[in-house]
Amino acid sequence: MYCNYCGKVIQDDASHCAYCGKRIGTVVARRRLVRPRGDRKIAGVCAGFAEYFDLDVTLVRLVWLITAVMTGVGLLSYPIAWVVMPEEPLRLEAPAGHQAAVS
Repeated sequence: MYCNYCGKVIQDDASHCAYCGKRIGTVVARRRLVRPRGDRKIAGVCAGFAEYFDLDVTLVRLVWLITAVMTGVGLLSYPIAWVVMPEEPLRLEAPAGHQAAVS
C-alpha cells in the first residue's frame, strides 16, 4: 500500500504513514478528546479539539477567538471545556538500562 500524501510504501494494515505521519484511509475508532500536555497556550483545549478533528491548531484557535469576540459563547465554553476535558495521560519512558530485545 502507498501513502496518499508522500507516496512511500507502507504496511497494508497501517492507520498512519510511518514517514509523514498522516492518517491513512478511514479510521473506525477516533482518539479520545483530551487536552494534550504539549502544544498548549493556555489549557490545551484548542489543541485537543484540533487533534481530535485532525485540523490545524491555529485554525481552531482563530475560530474560537472569533466566536468569543463576536458572540461571547467562546468565553463561556472555554472554561467549561477546560474542566470537562480530561488531561492526556503521562507517558512514562522505560528505564535506560532495560531495553527490549529486537528479534
